[in-house]
Amino acid sequence: MTVQSNNERELPRHTCCPCSGQDSANGVTRRDFLQGVGSVALASAAITGLSWSAVSAAEKDDTAPKRRALKVKPILVYSTPKPRHQTSWRSWGGIQTEQDAGNEVKKIQSELSELRTKADYPVEFLPVSRIRGKSEVASLNDLDKTDVIMIYAAGGGMDTFDELAKTGKDIIFFCRHKSGPVYLWYEIISPRYLRQHTDTLAVKGIDDGDVVIDSQDEIMWRLRALCGLRNTQGTRIIAIGGPGAWAQSTEFRKQMFKDINEKWKFDIQTFSYDELGKLIKEARADNNAVQRAKNRAGRYLKSSGTTLETDRKFVDNAFLLEQVFRGIMKKADCHALTINGCMGTIMPLAETSACLTLSLMNDAGYQIYCESDFVVIPSGVLMAGISGKPVFLNDPTYPHDGLITLAHCTAPRRMDGKKLEPARIMTHFESDYGAAPKVEMHNGQVVTNIAPDFLIKRWVGLTGEIIDSPFMDICRAQIDIRFSCDSQKLAERMPGFHWMTCYGDYMRELGYALKKVGIEWENLTA
Repeated sequence: MTVQSNNERELPRHTCCPCSGQDSANGVTRRDFLQGVGSVALASAAITGLSWSAVSAAEKDDTAPKRRALKVKPILVYSTPKPRHQTSWRSWGGIQTEQDAGNEVKKIQSELSELRTKADYPVEFLPVSRIRGKSEVASLNDLDKTDVIMIYAAGGGMDTFDELAKTGKDIIFFCRHKSGPVYLWYEIISPRYLRQHTDTLAVKGIDDGDVVIDSQDEIMWRLRALCGLRNTQGTRIIAIGGPGAWAQSTEFRKQMFKDINEKWKFDIQTFSYDELGKLIKEARADNNAVQRAKNRAGRYLKSSGTTLETDRKFVDNAFLLEQVFRGIMKKADCHALTINGCMGTIMPLAETSACLTLSLMNDAGYQIYCESDFVVIPSGVLMAGISGKPVFLNDPTYPHDGLITLAHCTAPRRMDGKKLEPARIMTHFESDYGAAPKVEMHNGQVVTNIAPDFLIKRWVGLTGEIIDSPFMDICRAQIDIRFSCDSQKLAERMPGFHWMTCYGDYMRELGYALKKVGIEWENLTA
């Protein structure tokens, strides 16, 4: 396998990770590479000085991480006009009195209660408020507690909307048509507010995608998108061996991390391999920890659909490594982690590959990624935040005949967020060492695929259907995806390298979330 080097010349590689092994062309060792990577993390801090006793105590708390609930503030904006003789005194709309407004608040409360019950993501609706104009915005004392303002635009003026927009919160407009009583802004939301009496959109940060007419389902998926976004921005993530970017230069990585900090506000915590090695050594000397890992591994191997096809000690060591990682994360108060140099550096320390460990932790609800590739990691965190399911970081191949193969050795098994898919526990393919799951993802499953670009400016997405889980001489977990767009178009438009894949169709949610951070979303399924 070859990859394009930073100097635009081809260098021979023996793995899909360009940071693995010795670069014979320029004499850069893995250690040199990792040290260089660590120096470019503009916003990262180092975690040091953790003791095994502290880590061990923390990891015994096996409470699964949960997504933070999205907080939504519903506000009914309305008017109570007074009759005037021989002139127009009221605008369109069925809410004209305080009694009308009171009845509407009850209706909104009922709809939101039902929506919260149906939601497959955590959401909290603050009390419904009602205001008649800009001057009453100041009376709303809980705007600072909310993530999203949902304006029920029954009446009122544009200055009220402008005042609410000054909060910097995401805004969704809801207008009634057939769900009645009809709202004024069902008529004029586009020409008056969005276009400001012109022919083009004129309100910063708000567009036609933020307007919903009647449909509670349309509210549902938009809030799902924003829940994912809120659970992505500000993510604290541990980078074992430092953060990186697949096959990219040091100068490129500096700009990339600047862009990631601006768009996603990641809190990257670097953890060195020296520190990790000390903890693993101490964990191995802890008989209780070792026995606990063996017991957990035994239960895992007895689970339905699980077949062992590697040395059992590799599985035991994978569970011990999982306990170390989980303890570090608990101490760092985070739920995300990535590993640099995972195809070589970690193996002598853990005496196994990290593949099964990463699979286990993703199944448990953490965000765990190999290769420390921050080109693609934000897309995984976002899609997991939206879907509430594990995601599969993978290597794509070349699309042809409406088909593409996706593969990696770290696939989660609980891809639907609930049940374990069947898996053969084998060696990591490229090293023929350790423990890696060959997850047998089921045929007919619809999946969402994200291909992020290196420049953090454009993500390509498409849905597909799993039609096979083959067993080729490539990374262990492998799926053939059937897609509907033209193969040549996909080949020409797919950027970057790594993809993220998730069970289900989340194309709308991804596009809606990405516009909030200024990343172009190219939907090849549309």
